[in-house]
This record gives sequence, C-alpha cells and structure tokens, in this order.
Amino acid sequence: MLNFAQYYVQTKAEMKRMAILCATLVLAAAAAMAGPKLDLKGITSGEFAAKGIHGVRPLDDGEAYARISDDGQRVVKYSFKTGKQVGVLFDAATVGGAKISKVDGYIMSPDGTKMLIQTQTEPIYRRSFTAVYYIYYIGNNKVEPLSDGGPQQTPIFSPDGKQVAFVREGNIYLVKLLYDNAESQVTKDGKRNEVINGVPDWVYEEEFATNSSMVFTADSRQICWIRYDESAVKEYSMQLFKGSNPSLDQYADYPGLYTYKYPVAGGANSKVAVYSFDIKSRQTRKIDLPLDADGYIPRIKMTSDPTKVAIFTMNRHQDQLMIYMANPLSTVCQLVVQEKVDKYIKHEAMASIKISDGHILVPSDRSGYMGLYLYTLGGRLVRSVAGGKFEVSDVYGYDERTGDIYYAANPDGPTEKKVYVAHANGKTECLTDKAGWNSAVFSANFKYFLNAWSDINTPTTYTLKDNSGKTLATLADNKELAAKLASCGLGSRELFSFTTQSGVQLNGWMVKPAGFDASKRYPVIMFQYGGPGNQQVMNSWDIGMCGSGAILEQYMAQQGYIVVCVDNRGTGGRGAEFEKCTYLRLGDLESKDQVETAIWLGQQPYVDKERIGIWGWSYGGWNTLMSMSEGRPVFRAGVAVAPPTSWRYYDTVYSERYMRTPKENPTGYDEVNPIARASKLSGALLICHGLADDNVHFRNTAEYTEALVQADKDFKENIYTNRNHGISGGNTRNHLFRQIVNFFGDEMR
Repeated sequence: MLNFAQYYVQTKAEMKRMAILCATLVLAAAAAMAGPKLDLKGITSGEFAAKGIHGVRPLDDGEAYARISDDGQRVVKYSFKTGKQVGVLFDAATVGGAKISKVDGYIMSPDGTKMLIQTQTEPIYRRSFTAVYYIYYIGNNKVEPLSDGGPQQTPIFSPDGKQVAFVREGNIYLVKLLYDNAESQVTKDGKRNEVINGVPDWVYEEEFATNSSMVFTADSRQICWIRYDESAVKEYSMQLFKGSNPSLDQYADYPGLYTYKYPVAGGANSKVAVYSFDIKSRQTRKIDLPLDADGYIPRIKMTSDPTKVAIFTMNRHQDQLMIYMANPLSTVCQLVVQEKVDKYIKHEAMASIKISDGHILVPSDRSGYMGLYLYTLGGRLVRSVAGGKFEVSDVYGYDERTGDIYYAANPDGPTEKKVYVAHANGKTECLTDKAGWNSAVFSANFKYFLNAWSDINTPTTYTLKDNSGKTLATLADNKELAAKLASCGLGSRELFSFTTQSGVQLNGWMVKPAGFDASKRYPVIMFQYGGPGNQQVMNSWDIGMCGSGAILEQYMAQQGYIVVCVDNRGTGGRGAEFEKCTYLRLGDLESKDQVETAIWLGQQPYVDKERIGIWGWSYGGWNTLMSMSEGRPVFRAGVAVAPPTSWRYYDTVYSERYMRTPKENPTGYDEVNPIARASKLSGALLICHGLADDNVHFRNTAEYTEALVQADKDFKENIYTNRNHGISGGNTRNHLFRQIVNFFGDEMR
C-alpha cells in the first residue's frame, strides 16, 4: 500500500487537480447545507412530479368532460363550467357482469348509451397495444365481452353506435350489437410479418404518430381501412433473455428472438392500399387512389359525408401532401388539397390536420412559419391564420357555427406559448394572459377549455376557462409541490440567449446550484436533444430530462454543477429556415452549435472551461457523439444514451424525411456520422443502450463501439437486458441515472 506522500505526487498538475476536487467538494457541501438533498430514487419514482389533470375527454354535449379516477375504478363526469363532479359514467365496483379490476381506458359511443371499457392492456410498441374490451351498457349497468376470440386492437364504434370494428392479429372484425354481439371477420389475409389490416406497421406507427388505420363511413354502412403488405420489408431480430421486472421465463434455458419488419433508410417499405367493405352486401372494394409506387398513406379519416372518406398521401421525399376524398362505393378519389413545401412537410403538421363537418384545417409552413389554412371539404381555400413571424404549435379546431379557429402559437417568442382564437372577421384574441407555456383541451362546442399553464419557476396550474378567456375554476395549482421543493434547497432556473462565433443566436436555460457564487468557477453539464423540430428551451415547468422543473438537473446542481440546455439549429419554434437548415446533413450544424455553446460557456467568469460535459438521449445521444468528435476538444466527458450512430441503420420515414435516401445523399450519410468521426472522439465517453430497443437498435452502439476499438479510443459501456428505447422497468431508470451522475463525478474531478 502506498503512503499518502507517495500517492499524491506533488507536481503542479496534481496540485491543480486537487484544488479542483476540493472546490467541487466545497460546492457540493454548500448545496447540501441549503436544504435536504434530492435523491435519484425519489426522482425516478415520480415523488417530485406535479399533479396533473390527465386523460380529459370532452363529451358530445359540450358541457362536460370525463376522466378515469386515479384508482382506475371509475369513469367520472365533470362540468366544464365548474370543474365539479356531475356524475359517474362507469364504476367497476357496482357494474354487473364480468369482474373488471382496473379501467385502462374507455371509448364512448356516439349516441352516448354505451362505452367500451379497456382492460388488461399489453403494450406492443410506442403507441400500439392489445387489450381486452368490454361493452358497457350505461342504461342497465352491465358489461359484456366485446369478443371471446382473444385481445383486440383499436376498436371503433360506428357513427350510429350499433356496431364495433376492431383488429386482431392483422385482421378486421365486426361486432353487431343489436344482434347479440354477432361477430364476423371482415378480412382474412392478415398474417404476422406479411399483411396487416386496419392498424399501422412499425414505421408508420412510430414516424407518422398513429395507431389506427380504419374508419366507418358517416352512415355506418361501410368500413374503410389501410392495408399494409410488408412482405418485402426486411426483418430485424432482437435477442431476448430471461431478465427480470418482468421475468421472461420462456427464455430461462436459452435466449429467444423477437423478429419484426423494420425498413432501414433506402429499403423497401410496406406496399399500402385502401379498401372499403360494404357491411350489408359484404363486398370488398379497392379504392382507386392515385399513389406513387413508393408513396405513403399516413392517414385515413371519416367525414360527415357518407360518400367521402378523407385519405392523406405523401411522396417518399415527404415534401408533398395530398388529401383525397374517396367514394367507398364507386372507389373514385377526388384531390381536394395539395400541399408542397421546401425540403419536407413536418409530420406534426400532417398529424394536426382537423376535419370538421364542412371544412379541413391544415397547418403549413409554406410562408416560412407554421400557419393555418382553412379549406372546404371540396378543397376551396377559405382563409388563413398566417403572415406573422410566429409558429402555430397546437391546432384545437374550427367552430362551424361561428367560424372561429382555435390554436396555440408563440408570437411572444419561441420560449412562450399561448392559446388564441382567430375570428371570422379577422380579429385575433389571446385567451391565456400569463406569460409562460399554455395548452388547452376544448369542449366539443368550443364553449370552454381546460388550460394547463406553467413557467420555468412555477409548477403547472390547471384552470377551466370560457372561450373569452375568463377563468371559471381552478382544478389544481400544485402549491404543495412548490412548497416541498422550496424546502429542498434548489438552485435557480434561468432562460438566456447568446450569439455563437458563427453569428447564430441560440436560446437556452441554465440551472445554477443553490448559493451560487459568481466569483467561483463551476463545472458544467450540458443536456440537449437537438433533433429536427424538437424544442427543449421553453418558459415551462416541463423542462429537463425528467421535467418537473428540471428536477434531475437540480439533483446535478446539488452535486456542484451548473446544468445548461441550448436548442441548436434544426430545433423548433423559430420558423422553417432555422429548423430545416440541417437538411441532408443531420448532425453537422447541430454539433457545431453545441461546441460553440461550450466555448461561450467557457468564456463566462463563473465556468471552469476545463470541466464541461455533455449528454443526451436518442437524438441527444447522437448529438453528444457528434459534438465530442466535432474537431474542437471542448468536452471533458460525455454520455450518450440509446444513440443512433448512422442514419443508414435507422428507419426509412424518419431518415429520408431529413436526409433523402442513401443513394441520393451518400455523402450526408457516410461522412456526417459518429462512426466516421470515431478517430476524432475527444473526452471520456459512457454509452448506454437497451438490448431490446425496437426504435434505435443496439446495432447502432455495437457498430460505433467497434469503430472506437479500432480507432484505439477508450470508452465505457452499460447494456440493459430486455430494455427498449425508454430503458425503464424495475430499478433500471434509477440505475441508469446513477451511472450517468457517477461517471461525470469520476471524469470531471
């Protein structure tokens, strides 16, 4: 064993390191003295999460909304005007028929006489799941199984409330409620990894943000759906082990494989088509839809006209969107809206299109900023909400009675969001007066809305307002949480902006330790995501990796760090030019901006420029690796969680939206990625990945770490058994965060 004198060799470098270590310990001690410290288990268990009013579903009467009770036993009806309970729509304790232990979800019938009660939910991917559904007859307080043939997916009521269609194992089934729940099979060609009817394949679900591809016509006489032929899509297999939380006992002796269809950039997608089924004649027809051989059908929607079903199509480059009105009987399609923009159409804009009884409300950034364009069902442009240098972020809908358009936007700047109404006479009113981050859930008749508001220092408050913006009731204000956090000795949260060496103004937020002393130099950890259209810098309580007032970042601040997040070029809220400038070269400008953020931080008198770290998850992991290998060695350490490392390994829809195909853009794919830059990696690296990540495959980390090995670069790696892209379950998330914090603690001393 070495004695103390031998261990601490008295060189200038060692003395400097010891001084830095002592300073860090002093800072951590000062933070600890400010109040009780946060702990990772408390953070990952949700101890510091704000209370929310979640699962609000407006009812058709326009005066009420429904929610599942916190214990999952009841579906409760509340007044939009007062927020008070006005009824119980379902109660598992008193219902007759089958025993239901927990309500996971529910679907109201259009006529309000029945409900589908969702139980025994089993997730598949991000948005898809199977469940066992029961039909609940409100009048007689009884439930009956929707089907005895096995769990179901995405059931829908017919508009007259007399039928339910659902999907099981890739096929569509129909239940007629007036005929003793008689069940018939609509399609018979569904087969795993070959054909899917009525629900999307993996890439459509993930990248077009949908879990259902089936509608009734307005007269309840026909079912229309998208059929996905994925037989030509190549398969990807993930190895599964027994593991725990949950334990997969079938793999106790030998590992197994989960194999599914995953189209990588440039590869074959599902061949898609739309079909209709006449319920009375049982005749199936293929809709004569104009579509490129490699085109997409991201949506199908019912309209108020039984002769019209809205079908959205996109070309493979995703810079053109067509909305067709299809006649299910004649199969003829009429083009009513054609949208073409530079580079690509944002998938959020496509997903936010609203179809009312007589109109189509289309978000578009055709002017350079996201606006709204109102069309008739026949395709005539009526009016627009656009022209300013602001972004519409949320689309709530169009009131057919008044001509009012309801939406959220940021005319006060990219870090702000408020709720607005644009009247038919051209006048626009703001319905939320407080600066910060606002969102809304409107009643069915747009007479009321639930407003969720917060700012960077205030937990979310939920109020009910009328459509003039008058506050009617406060449902939750989270004052207890605010008081609890105030006793924890938290540091300050601040919004800021600066200009990079490249002349780009960037926005950020910063968490400083309690007792911050501007005369001292602090180590900095930069957290970021940075992907196309994403926005992390907001005047909102929901900032940071875990939200809740940047609670994880506050924990890091209690360890003596300043934590910073900056939205680089390519992120959202600032218009198409800022967002789409990364086109064809994802990661290039983003990493430059993160490096220049570190340089700017290092110039601040309170920052130790020798101790700046960076980390992120998913695209933030990609951005971490790109930034650490950008060429300017500004980062002492970094952590990449579940990172893509080459867009050649990622899916068609996402990769090609921003990069086109590898054949069209080989330089963008092959020169701008972490694997190509492996020899330039600077700083200590920890990389973490789940082995069962169906989104960003473990392949990304495997190929990247092999490149690091061959480039003779040291790194550390944490692998999580059977975990998907979220890396959670049991103690997993707590363990992951502890590794990240400890890694920075070890490497940034």
